[in-house]
Amino acid sequence: MLLWVELALLLLCIVIGARLGGIGLGTISGLGLVIYVFAFRMPPGGPPGTVLGMIIAVITALATMQAAGGLDFLVEVAGKFLAGRPRQITFLAPLVTYILVFASGTQHVVYALLPVIAEVSRKAGIRPERPLSASVIASMNGLIASPIGAAAVALVGLLAGVNVGLPQILLVIVPATLVGTLLGTLSVAWRGKELADDPECANRAAAVATTATAAQPVLEGAARRRAIGSCLVFLAAIVAVVGIGLFPGARPVYEKLVEGVTETGQVEMGRAIMIIMLAAAGVIMVFFKASPEVAVKGSIMKGGLVALISILGVSWMGSSFFEGNQAAIVGSISGAIRSHPWVFAVGLFALSVLLFSQAATVVTLVPVGLALGLPASLLVGAYAAVNGIFFLPTYGTVLAAVSFDQTGSTRIGKYLLNHSFMRPGLVATASGTAVALVLGRLLLA
Repeated sequence: MLLWVELALLLLCIVIGARLGGIGLGTISGLGLVIYVFAFRMPPGGPPGTVLGMIIAVITALATMQAAGGLDFLVEVAGKFLAGRPRQITFLAPLVTYILVFASGTQHVVYALLPVIAEVSRKAGIRPERPLSASVIASMNGLIASPIGAAAVALVGLLAGVNVGLPQILLVIVPATLVGTLLGTLSVAWRGKELADDPECANRAAAVATTATAAQPVLEGAARRRAIGSCLVFLAAIVAVVGIGLFPGARPVYEKLVEGVTETGQVEMGRAIMIIMLAAAGVIMVFFKASPEVAVKGSIMKGGLVALISILGVSWMGSSFFEGNQAAIVGSISGAIRSHPWVFAVGLFALSVLLFSQAATVVTLVPVGLALGLPASLLVGAYAAVNGIFFLPTYGTVLAAVSFDQTGSTRIGKYLLNHSFMRPGLVATASGTAVALVLGRLLLA
């Protein structure tokens, strides 16, 4: 009976924290943790220290690149590419969005790209709902596939103990999410009436056409050179991270003296990622004039800190709950998951709907999978299902896409769940997860 009370408290904290938004998920989870430890006398568990450290290092590098203008440059290049091919916007926009998020490791670039997609499609007479909805889902797929995205970084840290590294994860997740993105795009490529045939949207589009839109500022001169340089340094850091994952022997071997005995060790993958990313941030600051103050005040650092506090709180509370009830949990659900592996994927999807965070979902549920003895092939394959954040139309990128579509074709819907993102989201997540589970079994078994 007490197990169900403790589970209800965990879910209640998640729901309240998600509704509060921001750091609310972390702080409300802290309240639940107090009750667990001081009232229920449960073990305190602990937050995933290495995962949090890697996320901090990656966020620092991203924030310095943003301060140097690197993110603005990436968005500018992507916008010009799309504007030059307006008739193909429905298919190109999701692909460009995926690549941009994959390379940058953050969805923040989407907020600058969405108005470009909406404007290009409107001028081309294409229903903006199609490329906008597909691009939002593509951004979520690109984020979980990115080698320096918070969710992937968390997964790398958690799976280090089962000898699964970044290269194996990328071999499964990148093709799976690309297939999901393509099928999700196809599911809405011909959705709804053409813009000219929809009276309401056509009237709104005509009204928008008479209003001048502000152009995005273009980087020039020294500012442009600094932006390009910061991008190159950041991309070089990504290549270095992937490289040492592909070739573990590239990680340094060191010796240290312990109680008179010389011990030999090798730098762990998690610490190597931290070192490389912090060094990249330092290079960008020194050589490309990224202001530390601007980096700290930027949207990347702000969003990163929110994610860190949320992950700290919810993962710590989840850890305490699992440690206190490990025998009961393992005994009751291990057989069901081993017989029906898709159950674990459904669990990841459902939890991501509640948490509104892929990374928080990973650090909360993957340790449970590890304790259940689930194979790495299943854990990596099911990871593609953590994109349930589109399900409720309250996520930032979903709301942004709706607001940027001035024709009104991109909608939330009368019944809340019948929004423009449901179809491409379900198609992309289901197909991507199915492909990932197959690839995981073939490549990691």
